[in-house]
Amino acid sequence: MPRKAIDITVPDLSGKRAVVTGASDGIGLGLATRLAAAGAEVLLPVRNPRKGEAAITTIRRTTPHANVSLRDLDLSSLASVAALGKNLCEEGQPIHILINNAGVMTPPDRQTTTDGFELQLGTNHLGHVALTAHLLPLLRAGHARVISQISVAANRGAINWDDLNWERSYDGMKAYSQSKIAFGLFGLELDRRSRAHGWGITSNLSHPGVAPTNLLAARPELGRAQDTSGRRLIRALSERGILLGTVESAKLPALYAATSPSAGHGLFYGPSGLGHLGSAPGEQKLYSRLRSVEDAQRIWRISEELTDVSFPND
Repeated sequence: MPRKAIDITVPDLSGKRAVVTGASDGIGLGLATRLAAAGAEVLLPVRNPRKGEAAITTIRRTTPHANVSLRDLDLSSLASVAALGKNLCEEGQPIHILINNAGVMTPPDRQTTTDGFELQLGTNHLGHVALTAHLLPLLRAGHARVISQISVAANRGAINWDDLNWERSYDGMKAYSQSKIAFGLFGLELDRRSRAHGWGITSNLSHPGVAPTNLLAARPELGRAQDTSGRRLIRALSERGILLGTVESAKLPALYAATSPSAGHGLFYGPSGLGHLGSAPGEQKLYSRLRSVEDAQRIWRISEELTDVSFPND
């Protein structure tokens, strides 16, 4: 039996400026496509210009006059993040939507960013923290919605406070979970601080459930020569409509959090189906690892120190 299509209504976004990381393929490309179709100007910060141009071609197949453009960004380099922030601030246009979606998952061997951080911590969490800080004036000007894309992996594991960079031991899945827990705590603390200091920013979390995205696909640069067995299983179950989501449904929680008039402040959105693995988006109970305000404040301070950025107190 064919799977019933799941979708949401996106309001008119004409006059809005959106930034989506990781938009050259997968969920990010789906998000950028929907935002552009709703009338937003969409910026695609990418590391690979060739993939970025292909993404723009894809978007314009369905929305020929889409207002989309590329920017250079390598989230594993704080200098690259700072350069993008500087360039956008010089452009001076308010940002109304920021979806921090890009990520890497489970390199088989420990790798590091340009700045020496464990790759998943540095890319999934610290790079996005720095980007949000550099763009804060534009986010405040646009009364932006900031969406932190986390994962079901944030519901297991823990932050390895004594060895955040996994220098003494390395477990790819545990390091991935840590990066998503840290990023979820940051997203919630961003909303609390926005309220406390009157920044005018709404910050929510989203997760895509489980779907056959490219996170576990072959990535030779990560030391993964072929798709993982997990991705092959996920793809098979998704194609049969068994429990899991699709790439199309996986983008909906972040899209809802970023655009729906019904989305709130400091909330968590994900698939509403069994096990929250697929189906239509809905508000969800925070994972236990994301509930500690003290942990959120601690990771906020550490992240500012590691990235050499600071958020204002007013």
